[in-house]
Amino acid sequence: MEKLKSEAFTTNNGLQQGRAISLEHEILLHPQYFGPQLLEKVKTKLYTEVEGTCTGKYGFVIAVTTIDSIGAGLILPGQGFVVYPVKYKAIVFRPFKGEVLDAVVRQVNKVGMFAEIGPLSCFISHHSIPAEMEFCPNVNPQCYKTKDEDVVIHAEGEIRLKIVGTRVDATGIFAIGTLMDDYLGLISN
Repeated sequence: MEKLKSEAFTTNNGLQQGRAISLEHEILLHPQYFGPQLLEKVKTKLYTEVEGTCTGKYGFVIAVTTIDSIGAGLILPGQGFVVYPVKYKAIVFRPFKGEVLDAVVRQVNKVGMFAEIGPLSCFISHHSIPAEMEFCPNVNPQCYKTKDEDVVIHAEGEIRLKIVGTRVDATGIFAIGTLMDDYLGLISN
């Protein structure tokens, strides 16, 4: 059974980046791989099948850290394929409402900006950007900046944002963020 561990991984600024959890996965292996390298093939297939995937329950599987056990294979009747149950630990990333995260701005336009937090895409509406910042469409690259140009947010800039909502679908998690709180906004250009 899958168990959630409490171990969290943080960046040097103290922001949580992921958790280590125990998971299970079934590997379907073709008979051509039966031989001395069988267990290596099961491990390789586990890495390729689960790393980079997203589930609504646990979020993005960033990396498999350890393989705890590879169970006995079960032959599928009439096919010759074998199913191996694998128990492993992985680092996962699932954003939560109210969480403060660092992001990289990818696109800026009049309706807001899009940022990436690792594999997570986040939209920040212009209504969630401080009122003293205005959109500048005639500047290259387009940006949001204060009147005194003290703060300029453009594509590839680093910002700190707060998650105000998430949407989960079959292939990913999407977030809505805000810059309207203390200590949020531009980190570096």
